[in-house]
Amino acid sequence: MILRVGAVTALTGLAEPLFIPEYWNPPTLFDLGQRTGFDIESFVFNFSAGFNATAIYAALRTRAQARGTAANQHSSRNRYHRLTLAVFPLVFIGLAVVTNMNAVYVTMFAVSAGFLATCLARPDLIKLIIASGFLFTGLYYAFFLAFNAVYPGYLDQVWNLGALSGVMILGVPLEEVVFALAYGLIVACFAEHFFAWSSVDRDDADDLV
Repeated sequence: MILRVGAVTALTGLAEPLFIPEYWNPPTLFDLGQRTGFDIESFVFNFSAGFNATAIYAALRTRAQARGTAANQHSSRNRYHRLTLAVFPLVFIGLAVVTNMNAVYVTMFAVSAGFLATCLARPDLIKLIIASGFLFTGLYYAFFLAFNAVYPGYLDQVWNLGALSGVMILGVPLEEVVFALAYGLIVACFAEHFFAWSSVDRDDADDLV
């Protein structure tokens, strides 16, 4: 299931042309990013990020089930949860088309809309999703700090810091921290749907047996 969600999040690499060079302009394999806007690394990164975010959510979900505090996956509200999954991509595409905002801010607004829609449809998931989002943010932030330590100066060379807020948290742009939180939240929203869907399928199979 974690691999499935990772495969879905890998597709968000298709949005990379919106980030290059307005948000950053990293060196890419075969110079694909500079020549086409698309690059292999974005798909690998988004798969890895989605994989890790889902793994965190899965661990929290399993723990909640063991403690008897898991969300009600058979709730009648689940059908509305499926609808909320469309909010994030629709808002992202809409803002990308009608505004000139930096793609990282478009992502933040789109995720906020998707997360709020999920909260309205599934309030039983709020604590679990928020906890998962913050844990992923901590992992991402720790990785960024380590990356800066190993490759000093890379941030200044690659990120378009002049287009951002200028706020740094121990050398990490505020936008990267908020982006990590947004990514962790939206992946958790999608992951719950996949896990719940899988559980329903297993229950139906058990009923047939």
